[in-house]
Amino acid sequence: MSTLAVIPARLGATRLPRKPLRLLGGSPLVIRVWQRALALSLADRCVIATDHPDVAAVAREAGAECVLTSSAHPSGTDRVAEVATHREYAGYDVIVNIQGDEPFIPMEAARGAAAMVTSGRFVLGTASAPASRNAYDDPNVVKVVCADDGRALYFSRAPIPFLRDTADAAAHEPLVRQHVGVYAYTRAALAAWVALPPHPLERVERLEQLRPLAAGMAIGVAPVREMLSGGIDTEDDLRRANERWQDLIAERV
Repeated sequence: MSTLAVIPARLGATRLPRKPLRLLGGSPLVIRVWQRALALSLADRCVIATDHPDVAAVAREAGAECVLTSSAHPSGTDRVAEVATHREYAGYDVIVNIQGDEPFIPMEAARGAAAMVTSGRFVLGTASAPASRNAYDDPNVVKVVCADDGRALYFSRAPIPFLRDTADAAAHEPLVRQHVGVYAYTRAALAAWVALPPHPLERVERLEQLRPLAAGMAIGVAPVREMLSGGIDTEDDLRRANERWQDLIAERV
């Protein structure tokens, strides 16, 4: 199945202004994510989808393929869906959404999410990793609970699954999983997702993946052995990412 990777990169982030253009290791964040996407060897084609000419100019200067999309999109998924409707991308069976603030996305997460879909088992795919105790209690970290076949049962900012009795702590620990922000879709599933109206669960949790889940669309969740990092949303996140970048460079020397 032919695969298209799309990196949505919105300029108007509030917590980290002009986020796609902020520097990570001396290059704009969006370019670092694009480089990571290419290194994954996951897709037949990779494109950056942005709402602003400044991001498009930086992307094209670096040699990346880029599409200017509407500034009205409420989510990255909507931005990815617009790209998928363009004639030049109509031949791709699977679309992978690599979020524009995930420069360290684990290879097994991206490939695992795509495999959930290319295997034919699910129409939507994502990934999860073991969550630490701090992550379990942190409402900024999204948790996911899965069925035995890998299908997502629920995503939440709340600590799920809830530990009712500390005597069951050993059984509870492997069930606590942190969502990794990568999505794969069949073309039809992506179109169906964005055609759905926002769901009350999506609105109260502020989690867009609850929209297709509530509509009965099966989301396969690929397991990842460890969570290397999350997205970059704040100045502190960017500082830590740059420190990690320097550590990676030092390891290669």
